[in-house]
Amino acid sequence: MEKTLLSFGHGFSARALAARLIPQGWRIIGTTRSADKCEAIAATGVEPLVWPGNDLAALIKEVPHLLVSAGPGTEGDPLLAAYRDAIKAAATNMRWVGYLSTTGVYGDHQGAWVDETTPLTPATKRGQARVEAESAWQAIPDAPLHIFRLAGIYGPGRGPFAKVRKGTARRIIKEGQIFSRIHVEDIAQALELSLATPQAGAIYNLCDDDPAPPQDVIGHAAELLGLPLPPAIPFETADMTPMARSFYAESKKVRNDHVKAQLGWQPAYPDYRSGLADLLARGGA
Repeated sequence: MEKTLLSFGHGFSARALAARLIPQGWRIIGTTRSADKCEAIAATGVEPLVWPGNDLAALIKEVPHLLVSAGPGTEGDPLLAAYRDAIKAAATNMRWVGYLSTTGVYGDHQGAWVDETTPLTPATKRGQARVEAESAWQAIPDAPLHIFRLAGIYGPGRGPFAKVRKGTARRIIKEGQIFSRIHVEDIAQALELSLATPQAGAIYNLCDDDPAPPQDVIGHAAELLGLPLPPAIPFETADMTPMARSFYAESKKVRNDHVKAQLGWQPAYPDYRSGLADLLARGGA
């Protein structure tokens, strides 16, 4: 079991990590809520496990490494809600627990810089739920917890090119709005480094080196494709879903100095230009 990882809520970032670990002889067990996804998960070399539907208590007591990607629900963190006692009992035997959070915990800073010491003042319900989930994990005695606060994630299958090609992309303009983002492969690299050199209690911001307005990213994607610049639409009049609009409630630039210093991490895609070039080289996902 030494190189076994239970990936709870085996999603986009966890899949990228698994692709790095499996060639090194790791056993990855990934949970999914849908039995329909099991075949696709198994095809990547990960052992699929449907949850809810299977009891994870015995597995939690055995695995030395745990990655939690699933977001909080109405009862808070879903894994803690179901297995808090089992996790408490197993904590001293675990070598590494990784919790994937979000830079949304910092809230709105009107474009100013934030780092891991910045007070948590989330501006959205989702951000507040993440703060509460982080606190719940931190309250587990002796758990070798590592919190990773992720900026906006993109990567293969999650890029702006499809919308630009379809002509449905828009450049939403909100004065002063700035986001940090990160390529999924850079998340996987940081998680791999952390697994190799655990630092229990660590909190890391994971983002690239170049916070930028969202309209710049869309515009650069169009430029790479040789297509017309998508229309600029004022935020105030843009037709957006409530969730999409909520992303614009926060503006900040996120620092990543701490993870670089402690883990020796360097993003392979330090800005959106290099990241989008990678996606285009992979087929323009």
